[in-house]
Amino acid sequence: MQTGPRTAATMLAVVYGVSGLLCWFSAAAPMDDATPVGLLWALGGIGLAAGAALRSAAGRLPSWVLHAGVALLSVLVGVVAWRAATAVGVVGLGPALIAVSLYAAHFFPLRVARAHAALALVSGSAGAWAAAPSDFVSPWIAVVVSVVVLTEVQGRLARQLCRAAATDPLTGVANRRAWEEQAAGHLSRAARTGEPLTFAILDLDDFKEVNDRDGHGAGDDLLRELTASWRRRLRRADVLGRYGGDEFVLCLPATDEDAAWQLMAALAETHPFTWTAGVAAAAPGDELATVLARADAQLYRRKRNRLA
Repeated sequence: MQTGPRTAATMLAVVYGVSGLLCWFSAAAPMDDATPVGLLWALGGIGLAAGAALRSAAGRLPSWVLHAGVALLSVLVGVVAWRAATAVGVVGLGPALIAVSLYAAHFFPLRVARAHAALALVSGSAGAWAAAPSDFVSPWIAVVVSVVVLTEVQGRLARQLCRAAATDPLTGVANRRAWEEQAAGHLSRAARTGEPLTFAILDLDDFKEVNDRDGHGAGDDLLRELTASWRRRLRRADVLGRYGGDEFVLCLPATDEDAAWQLMAALAETHPFTWTAGVAAAAPGDELATVLARADAQLYRRKRNRLA
């Protein structure tokens, strides 16, 4: 997903709630004598109930529930299309299909969003063909094309925005907000599983002298070189982030303090510029700020000892 599960669940609750209200509005003011009023009242109730349930459980739902909720919405759109009395009623479901596809493209990986859009189109098209109203094919093709194009555009745009929002533009590593979000997730997982988890803070030694002597361009180049050399030694699961101007942080899953110090030694060999590290293993009940404070305190003890 592209944003937190709480936001995703809340937005899906809004989609269900608005859909339910629109169903009730259509049932209260039917466009045709053959409008399935009873079905619309029932679907309106389902939409509002599902919206309320999603909103109350936001942040606690596993991802499969959100996928199931989007898939159910696609099926329900197909049911409404099947019972539609007129071509206008069928084509009028186009915005609902677009809403489903845009939601999926924003919150799910692009390949998954494409699958949800395909399900929505298959379900809606099957319902439309079963209803068989006259003169709906041409406008329905426009709906299909709109869903496909908007899913692709929104999906690609969401990926780009997500990367930009989570990445330090100079070094390409995680920025502070993104790193803290990932680190907090690893901390929660370690608390549940008992798996070791260690954090490290890396502070560059005498970095200001580089900027003063050689200019900020040289300092920027140094930061890029250091982070690139570190990333080549890190594992895929390790999370490197830039925490401040010349301060970096590491989240090391499945790693105890001894293994973390071995990794620090390996990182120090990748580039001649020196830095000082502080390391702290997560303990039961730790919050992210607590364990980082221990690593930071150790870092400055090591700096003082080096300068003594």
